[in-house]
Amino acid sequence: MGLETSLAPLRPSGQIVPMQKTLLCLGCGYTARRLAPQLLARGWRVIGTAREPVAVPGVEMITWPGDEISLAGVTHILSSIGPNASGDPVLAALQEEVAAAAAAGLEWFGYLSTTAVYGDRGGDWVDETTPVAPTSERGTWRTLAEQQWQQIPGLPLHIFRLAGIYGPGRGPFAKLMAGKARRIVKPGQVFSRIHVDDIVQALLASIDAPNPGGIYNLCDDDPAPPQDVLGYAAELLGLPVPAEVPFDEAGMTPMARSFYGENKRVRNQRIKDALGVQLLYPSYREGLCAVLAAEDMERFVPPAEPPAL
Repeated sequence: MGLETSLAPLRPSGQIVPMQKTLLCLGCGYTARRLAPQLLARGWRVIGTAREPVAVPGVEMITWPGDEISLAGVTHILSSIGPNASGDPVLAALQEEVAAAAAAGLEWFGYLSTTAVYGDRGGDWVDETTPVAPTSERGTWRTLAEQQWQQIPGLPLHIFRLAGIYGPGRGPFAKLMAGKARRIVKPGQVFSRIHVDDIVQALLASIDAPNPGGIYNLCDDDPAPPQDVLGYAAELLGLPVPAEVPFDEAGMTPMARSFYGENKRVRNQRIKDALGVQLLYPSYREGLCAVLAAEDMERFVPPAEPPAL
């Protein structure tokens, strides 16, 4: 019949009234905070966790690890807390509780993974039928976490493999305005990316039409070299396009270099066919225009004029 708390008392007419839908966001970060207003507008209850006390409008926040998490009354769960060398912290702390909720009729469980599970493909295309073959630590950790979630009996699991996320507050404009952006060039390198609002619409479509076991790539239609994206952003600002910096001379951190160690083009046809998603931002061009329109540019400090010679 579903979770024991999923039904309210009978109306005087004798009709059973469904209880309020409740989403628990394990890791109420950037994506979850864009999703929450959409569900709150539908009359949902949204609960979120964060490592430090923080207020999120309309969301009941829990400091976790620390405070106790109860799944009583929770109908949907979104897990976006990333794994590390020790494994998935949500699995380590809540696996039994999640398994019990699944047995009681949990309606939907979404896991935000990454396209890093596909590893390096030398620029070739991958889709959801491509075998996972991680070539980085983060890809290996995510692959293991996916497999462990898949092993929980009856869990209505939906895996979303995200490309690079951008959106309001997560665009290249601040670095460009501050004169700190670099167009690092590695020949043949491309990245897939996705605007956060297209992630949100895909999650909503899945919530509205659950398909337990479903795996979805979330990316736009246009894998592109990173220097092209930065150059376009500079043009939108009316700033000079930063000079190119060869990858081998960029002096990048090991973490940043690791992203350039994976080169692939990610297909997104499944979200269109199975979820009916029509991308709001099919490429970085439309996406960056929208981000710029949403940014508070007055808070950015433009680079100082060079001194006269």
